[in-house]
Amino acid sequence: MTRFKLSDIPSPILLQGNERIAYRDPAVIYQDGVFRLYCTLTETEPDGTVYMYTAMSQSRDLLRWTEPKKLTPRDRSLNFSSPGNIIRFRDKWVMCLQTYPRPNGEKYGNRTSRIWMMESTDLDRWSAPELLKVKGDDVPVEQMGRMIDPYLIESNDEPGKWYCFYKQNGVSVSCSYDLEKWTFCGNENAGENVCILNLEDQYVMFHSPENGIGIMRSSDLRHWTHDDVLLTFGQREWDWARGRITAGFVLDCRQVQGIEKFLMFFHGSGPEDEHIIFDTHACIGLAWSDDLREWSWPR
Repeated sequence: MTRFKLSDIPSPILLQGNERIAYRDPAVIYQDGVFRLYCTLTETEPDGTVYMYTAMSQSRDLLRWTEPKKLTPRDRSLNFSSPGNIIRFRDKWVMCLQTYPRPNGEKYGNRTSRIWMMESTDLDRWSAPELLKVKGDDVPVEQMGRMIDPYLIESNDEPGKWYCFYKQNGVSVSCSYDLEKWTFCGNENAGENVCILNLEDQYVMFHSPENGIGIMRSSDLRHWTHDDVLLTFGQREWDWARGRITAGFVLDCRQVQGIEKFLMFFHGSGPEDEHIIFDTHACIGLAWSDDLREWSWPR
């Protein structure tokens, strides 16, 4: 059995970007003793052309991580990226993610950005992505609008009913019973990169405003209240995240022997903000908490 000791982790940086690479938008699952960290890998090639991928790195101890492996094709007109989370659906694993097309060298994904899903039996090999028509079958794909950063969660009150949250007009919400036919449910005022925990008595949403991680709460996944809190961890002392902390993904490891805490994975950009350095230097960071209120991180 792996012995975890969070105090042994030497740095809050798990995956470190550089002048050629940025790691963004983490999504993590712990299965069979292995942490699998999926993320956006942004790579600047020698001629200056930028490509984005969904990639995966693995660790058994949160200390040593494998070289990230690209899971999606090299195609600037798609740029599959921003994995939201991984769920168990029927007899397969399902990951939701986005396309972020930048075919002409655009800084950000264009208006054809959409959300997709991939399937796997082993969390390592994934099927070709399939489009999620979250506005319903009656809405043509070209009229769905720009949407990014999906996240899937099952209803506590109605098992078998799945909600997809995604960035569009704040955060928009659609629901489905089979992940194929979707009904649009509305939208809520929130930031991007939503992550939602289903706890004993409520749902807790983490989302990203301009900087930091905000928290919202709900009893039904439809009506939300905002906490008066903004998590920025050690940003004041971290050159690597001084520009922005964002995309918080919280993994409930309270039942993992030796951890027994919530782990938050996020990405930081710095020292300049993302308006200046969007495609380089971003790093995946780590923090943890017993109660989702007080947070610690490697010093």
